[in-house]
This record gives sequence, C-alpha cells and structure tokens, in this order.
Amino acid sequence: MKKHTVCRFCSACCPVIAEVVDGRLVSAKRKSFREEEKRLPCAKLEAAADIVYSPQRLTAPLIRENRNQNFREASWDEALDRVAGEFHRHKRRSGAHAIAWLRGMAADWGTPWDYPNRLMNLFGSPNTIGNGSICFVARDMAHSFVYGSMAFSEPKNSKCIIVWGKNDRNTTLAAAEGILHAREHGARLIVIDPIETPIARQADIWLQIKPGHDGLLAMALIHEIITNDLYDKAFVAKYTTGFEALKKAAEQFPPNTVADRIWLEPDTIREVARLYATIKPACIIDGNGLDMHRHVFETTRAVAMLNALTGNLDKTGGNVLPQPVPLRNIQERDKLPEGVIPITCDYPLFNGFSETWGSQVQGCVVDSILDGKPYPVKMVMVQSGNPLVTMANSSRTRRAFEKLETLVVMDMFMTETAKLADVILPAASCFEKTQLNRASIRNNPIFLQDAVIPPIGDSWPDWKIIFELGRRLGLEEAFSWESIDAAIDYQLSPTGVDVRKLRDHPGLRIEKPLYEKYRERGFKTPSGKVEFHSEKLEKSGFPGVPFENGEMENSLGFAGQESEYPFLAISGSRNIRFTNSQFRAIPSLLRNGAGCVVDIHPEDAERAAIRADEMIKIETPNGAIEMPARISQVVRPGFVRIAWGWGEYDPRFNLNNLTGDDGKNPITGTATSRSFMCRLVKA
Repeated sequence: MKKHTVCRFCSACCPVIAEVVDGRLVSAKRKSFREEEKRLPCAKLEAAADIVYSPQRLTAPLIRENRNQNFREASWDEALDRVAGEFHRHKRRSGAHAIAWLRGMAADWGTPWDYPNRLMNLFGSPNTIGNGSICFVARDMAHSFVYGSMAFSEPKNSKCIIVWGKNDRNTTLAAAEGILHAREHGARLIVIDPIETPIARQADIWLQIKPGHDGLLAMALIHEIITNDLYDKAFVAKYTTGFEALKKAAEQFPPNTVADRIWLEPDTIREVARLYATIKPACIIDGNGLDMHRHVFETTRAVAMLNALTGNLDKTGGNVLPQPVPLRNIQERDKLPEGVIPITCDYPLFNGFSETWGSQVQGCVVDSILDGKPYPVKMVMVQSGNPLVTMANSSRTRRAFEKLETLVVMDMFMTETAKLADVILPAASCFEKTQLNRASIRNNPIFLQDAVIPPIGDSWPDWKIIFELGRRLGLEEAFSWESIDAAIDYQLSPTGVDVRKLRDHPGLRIEKPLYEKYRERGFKTPSGKVEFHSEKLEKSGFPGVPFENGEMENSLGFAGQESEYPFLAISGSRNIRFTNSQFRAIPSLLRNGAGCVVDIHPEDAERAAIRADEMIKIETPNGAIEMPARISQVVRPGFVRIAWGWGEYDPRFNLNNLTGDDGKNPITGTATSRSFMCRLVKA
C-alpha cells in the first residue's frame, strides 16, 4: 500500500510516498517534479526502514532514581507521573520559570513546537527555547526586518541563481533539483562558499570567500549595483525607504577596498554584481553557512536588501514572499504570569520576533544553569535534541547538564544527552506520527505528515507525550483533544480545511500562488515598504543600516590568537546521509566513506608531513579532538574543514569540543561557532 506523508529525517520536510506491506514500512520515495531518472537520491530516505526498525531504537520509557544507578524500564504512567511530579516540585521550590524546555530539530521545526509552547506558557514558564540563534531563525528575522517576512527562492524558474553559504546537494535535494533544472534551461549559477561543494563545482562563478566575512561582500555588491545604476529605480522609488542611507553606508565598501580582506578579486565582485542585477529573474539562496557567525543578522539584512534593490523581490524566479496558512494560534503566550522574564531576556527583539518560533537563544540555557543568569534553571526537558554534541563549547554544556537537578529527554535513540537523563521518553519516528508540517504552512500548500505505520514498541509520538503530560499538570482543558486529528482540525479551523481533506488531497493549497503581492498589500514592516533603514532597530540602539559605520569586527572564533592557532577551520561537512548528530547508529549509512575526516590542502599536508588517513589532533583554546586526515583541494592552503556531528558516534570526534560560545550578537544571541582558529598536531 502506498501512503502520502512527509519525511522529517532532516529539515527539508520532503513530501514522500511510503510503501507499506502488512503494516511494515518497506520503502519511501521523495516526490519531485523531475523525471525519475533525473531525481537526486537521498541516502537517509533509502535507509528509512533501517532507521525505523533499528535495534538501537528506544522502545520503552526508562527511569532511574539517581544518576549513579542504571536505567530500568517503566510504564508510561510511572514515567509521566515522575516527570509531572518534578514539574510541580520545581515550581513549588523555585517557580515555574526554573524549568526550561529545549527543542531540537529531530521532532520537526514547527507545529510540534506549538504544543510544548502551550504547555509551558500555561504552566507558567516562558522558557521554551529552540536553536534558531544559529539555525534559520536569525536569518528569518533579518529578512523580516527588511520586507516583513522571509522570502523564499524560486530557482526552478530563475535565470540567475546565487547560492550563498548553502550546499543543497547534500542538504535540500528539492532545491538542488530546482537549480539543476534552471541550469538545463540556461540559468547562470554563482556560488559563494569557502568550500568547493558539489554545487560550487557546477557554478559559472565560484567565490571562495573567507569564512565569516559575507557581510563585507554583500555591502560591496550593493555598492557596485548602486554606483553603476544597476538597481531597479522604479521599485526603489515606490516601494522602499532608506535608500540614501543604504547608499551612504555602501560607499564605504568598494570592491578595491573589500576584496583582499575577503580573499576575492575586485573584478570578480563587479562581475557578480553586474550579472545578478541585469539578468532577470534572479534569486539568492542563502543558507546555514551564514547562520553560525556573530554577524548573521546584519549580513543577512544586507543580502536581503539585494533582492529588493534589483527588483527581484516577489517575482517569478526571484525571491518570493510567502502566503502563510492562517492557523489558529494555540500557544497561549498571553497567559504567562506578569513580570516573569525568560532566560533569554537580554535579546528582547529576538524574543518578540515571532509567535511561531518563541525564544531561540539556546546558549542561555547553559548560562542560566552555570551562572544563574538571570536566574538558575533547575530542570530541562530536551525534545528530540542532543545539546551535548550539537551545542557550542561541549565541555561547558556538559558541565551545565551535569549540574541540573532534573533532566528529561524525549528521543528515538540513546544519545549522549540521554545518557545523563533521569527520565527518557521514547519518541516515534516521522513515519509513526501524524502532525502538521510547518515548512509547508509557512508558504501556502498544506502537507500532512501522516502516520503510515504504528509506533515501534512502546514509543509515543511527541504530541501524545505532551498532551498526557499536560493533563497531569492540571491542564486538562488545554489538552482536551481526544486525537491528533482533533488537535490539527482545531488549528486549521480558520482555513476551512481539515485532516480529512488533507488526506484526500496531499499538498492542498488554500490560495493560488501570487506574485508582486506588495502592489496591493504592501509589506509587513512598520512603514509598509521595504526598509533599507530600520527605525525600529535604531530606536533600540542598533544600526539602522547594516555596517553603516564602515566596519565589521573580526567575528572568527579565537581571533587574535593566530600565532598559536594558525589554521582557519570551518565546521562542515554536511553529508546527505546524516542530519546534525543523527543516524550514525545506522550501519547502512556508515558504509563506504561516510566522511568523518578533516580536509587539509595538499600544500599544508606536505609541509606538516601529514599522510592521508593519518589521525590528526586539532586544538583550540577550548579543547582538542582527533580525526583522520583527508588530503583535498576543496579547501585553500591554511584552511581546514572539520566533519560535523560525529561526537555522537565517538566522543573523540566531537567538533564542538573546539568551538566557543562567547561574543554573542546583541540582537540574536548568535556566537561564532562555524569558523575559528585552530592548530594541527600529529596524534
């Protein structure tokens, strides 16, 4: 039997068709507009049955009385009663705000977050926190400050594509297929990336930029486009504010001044500006390569301004403004007690950015536990995340989680974080649970992630765990839905769509795709226009225009320590087989060069007498790891790329033993964990 659902093995949220035989998942295939022979394969999806039926799955609740004991299996009633008792205990002793809920990406990045937000808000804690300061949400906020929302690229219909800090061939295959389709129809491709990625190898122009310096390039491109009158004068005159302020700021970033600082040639910058501004339609695909740097907000604002400056905003083949599905807001943020501040209180603009996302500066959890800022967190619920491996400065993160009085983990597998827990709640996979898919409802088509098989063993879907916990916390009315279908129907009620219709019509649209919506609706900004200059930011004490003072401080990790740590490292490489720290317990995904290596340029390897596959020690002021060497020209001399996410497989390989979490961006709380200085030593 074939069943429609959504794969959540990564954040791409691909609609898939699952093959189920006798109640067992056999295979799953990604939907695509491409012919079968032209579709890009996804290793994770090909291994779907291996993941779902892995003998490493957690299939029963586990509890222990203290952390010196081994876990024992428990019933769901016992486990949830224990968790609810801890909620009440900490609320009585320290207040509900002493409990934090830390959301990971494995559950989804949308509607499953609505339920813990609802639970925590009604229980009295403002501390439901995601990882958006280093993944997507800071960029989303930057786009929104320019023109009211994130604008989504439409490469399939584009004639000129800039891929900026993103490797879709190994992360988002649907986008990669759109790029390939456009290339087959004559589109120009420009890639901005320090690494020679598969997409970079296909580019007409590859800008091998210095990591962490993308903001300077964006401002130099703006300078060239304005100076040479390549901008869309009619659009700028009618639909934007702050053009003169942007022009003045950009005058400080001519290519001749910027190029050497960012490892590029002035003429290359000029050529990219000319191509992007004159070939229509054009789009920019910006990605996670921008996220994990201190200047992500200012950099992405400048990148977003390029979309508007050239008139490519909300055009077919450009960067298109979303048509979000009007869901009922169920988060109940207004029910929080007055005067209770979140542990992310130092970042009020980011906290207030979106009802959908909630708080996103995950590093504040560690600061609160260790330093008591602004008060100490005593209990953490981790939902489908693995902070001991994925958060920066792993040694500090571990110290924090070891200090907690109570740690509860919801996950499919026994992660490094789960090993520290007091209670482990086994979670169902994406093929075993029904939920709305946030990626689609942000932009009109509604895809239902529908359960195609029952949960494995005694695992439960996230929603069921949260609903049952909520009822034990005295929130029976708030979680009175008798099924997930009823809960989804409640959220969808403003749309006139329900779960039954979604099952009958996968990918249902409630509104046909529209372009140039701003002509009638304006933009969702304070002025109703594209804002090259933001009064809201200026009134909050931040620059109204990105980099308006003509400078961008060095945001590299451990900057200024080059004499002791002479190599510039970048955290990579993304591999289609894995997502963050996930799936390295799956044998079929570990075969044939899974990629746990440090890439070293041949010149550096020869100079240091490093051989291929030799174990290398990588050191920073924060710690050290070991990893096999791969001699490769995907990196420049003096520059190394370190595989990411392998700390779950082997603690020796945990890249975040090297990274720092200080020097956070004052708006988004983002610390530079992507690029940092290091040294190499033979192990």
